[in-house]
Amino acid sequence: MKSHKVKIIFVLSTVLLLFFSALNVYTSYVRMKNTVEESVANQSLEAAKSIASSIDVETYQKFLDNPEKNEYFREIQIYLSDAREKLGSLYVYTLKVDNPKVSKQMIIGHSGKLESLDNYRIGDACTVPEEQVKKAYEGKTYVTEVLKDPSYGDYLSVGAPIKNNEGKILGYLGIDTSADTINQIKLAALERNTVMLVFNGVFIFIVIGSFLFMQRWYQREVAKEVGHTEETYQTEIKALITSVSSVRHDFNNHILVLHGLLQIGQSDKALQYASSLFNEVKTIESIKVNIDHPGLSILLQTKKLAAQNHHIDMDIAICDVSFERIKTTDLIIILSNLIDNAMDAAIDCPEGERKVSIECTANDTNYLFKITNTGPQIREKEQIFNQGYSTKNEEEGKIRGQGLFIVKEVVNKYNGKISIDSTAESVTTAIVEIPLK
Repeated sequence: MKSHKVKIIFVLSTVLLLFFSALNVYTSYVRMKNTVEESVANQSLEAAKSIASSIDVETYQKFLDNPEKNEYFREIQIYLSDAREKLGSLYVYTLKVDNPKVSKQMIIGHSGKLESLDNYRIGDACTVPEEQVKKAYEGKTYVTEVLKDPSYGDYLSVGAPIKNNEGKILGYLGIDTSADTINQIKLAALERNTVMLVFNGVFIFIVIGSFLFMQRWYQREVAKEVGHTEETYQTEIKALITSVSSVRHDFNNHILVLHGLLQIGQSDKALQYASSLFNEVKTIESIKVNIDHPGLSILLQTKKLAAQNHHIDMDIAICDVSFERIKTTDLIIILSNLIDNAMDAAIDCPEGERKVSIECTANDTNYLFKITNTGPQIREKEQIFNQGYSTKNEEEGKIRGQGLFIVKEVVNKYNGKISIDSTAESVTTAIVEIPLK
């Protein structure tokens, strides 16, 4: 179930990342497109102001007095045509604006072809939108968006007032820029920004790749930690079940003996036997370890019960410390493996010599865990932490040489130290130091 949830979270995160990345690229494109259109419009408007201010207003006024295709018309048209060619615009023309809704075309700069001179009539309605005509009627400059016109094609239009020497507005100078020209500029800008777009794309893939790598790494680490923890707790549960089974088996035997003694009338011997059982019960009650740390308390109680079953004298000394700087699972892994190794070694000694002591203390700089046991001397201490190395006899179906290797991995995670000292006097001591910072 947890794996399924992790996959769902991963898929959703990836989809969201791709969506927002695509949204970012699209937003960047739209922003660039709008910037190009705005830049073209501003440049065209500045050109319109310049042409309007340079036009021969006296000649244009004479044309307005008699708006026909006469010599004044031709002179202004040549001027507009020259400006159109230099700008590369679609049209450069003059407008008459005498109402806030519709403007009228007056003189249009041509491409130089004779037939283009008679393609329109002076005073016909122009395609400038009403919103821009209203601005012109109020004496303001105007700029349109890209207009879609079935007759003249798609274009962007700007307009600036033509004023005489007294500042009176005689008309408007309009410039239309083809959408094809704008698109070419957009394409050029896009090509110039290709490196940036490619970088953004690579960055997105790096982010996604990093996310995938971190997710896989996290899953591996969690699986490894869960595996170590599960193995440790499985071992402790099996040891506890074994101890309980042993106690139950002994209890059944004790009941049978008491029942038999009473049946044959040996009540004095039954009482004596019950007294010996009472002393054993008191010994079992002494197994309870008063420690505030729940996980550590359960572990040590389990180990002490197992030690009693194997006739091992186990001494436990725990200082009043919460050991909060170490995760409970890691603390259990360290102590469980070290205590198990100590008990396995102690069992090789005669019953009266089987001893294990456990000390868990702390000072200002370190947690200190010290496990001492009697048992055979460890001669190859430099190999004891290697994975797969074990001083114990091989058993079918049981993997050896993992415990101390795992302990060292956990200790290293906390920048700690572990050492094993084994003397010829059959005493081995394992010391773990975990820094508090």
